[in-house]
Amino acid sequence: MNPAQDPASPPPGAALIVVMGVTGSGKTTVGAALGQRLRVPFADADDFHSEANIAKMSDGIPLDDEDRLPWLRAIGTWLSEHAATGGVASCSALKRSYRDILREAAPTVSFVHLHGEVDAVRRRVAGRPGHFMPTSLVESQFKTLEPLEPDEQGIVLDFSASVDELVDAYLAATAQTTSAPGTETNPPPADSAAPAASRTSDPDDEAGSPR
Repeated sequence: MNPAQDPASPPPGAALIVVMGVTGSGKTTVGAALGQRLRVPFADADDFHSEANIAKMSDGIPLDDEDRLPWLRAIGTWLSEHAATGGVASCSALKRSYRDILREAAPTVSFVHLHGEVDAVRRRVAGRPGHFMPTSLVESQFKTLEPLEPDEQGIVLDFSASVDELVDAYLAATAQTTSAPGTETNPPPADSAAPAASRTSDPDDEAGSPR
C-alpha cells in the first residue's frame, strides 16, 4: 500500500485503518480527515455503541469487556465489509485483546494510535459540550490503554499536531514501507519532533471538537 502516491484516490490494496486512542485524542476528527484524503468511507465507533453503553458512560461508569464485546464485533464487521475497497474507522481499541477482535474480523487492518498527555485530553473533553463521555472517565481510559506492541501493524502519532500534519505523517510513514498489496509491514512510530508532527498549531482550533 502506498497512499502517498495519489492521496486523491484509493491505491491498490486500499487502506483499512483504525484510528485509536483514548477519548479526546482526536480519533473522529483525524479519522474523518484521513478517510477524506484517501477517498474511502469513514465510520465513527461511537455510532456502534448500544443505548445501554451510552447510558452507562454518561453516568460516569466505565464499560467492562462484556459491554465492549458486541460493540467491537460490530466495528469488526464494518471493517471486514470494507476490506477490499478500503475504509477508516475511529475506535478507542485500548487493549491488545480489543484489537485482536478487530484483526480477527479484518486481518489486514492497521492502527494509527493518537497519543498524548492526560492533561491535554482532560481539557479537550471538558470543552466538548453534549458528548456522553465525561471527564471523570479520562483517567480510566489511560489506565486501560495498552500501547501497540511491536508485532502489531500500525504507527504512533502525537495528537498535539494539527489534523493535516497528522494525516501527512501517516501518509509519509506508510510511503516508507511501500510493498505489494497484502505484504505491508509495520512502520516505525512517527517521530513527534519531525515537521510532519510538529506542535505548530492547537488541534482544539480545528473545525469540530476532536474526540
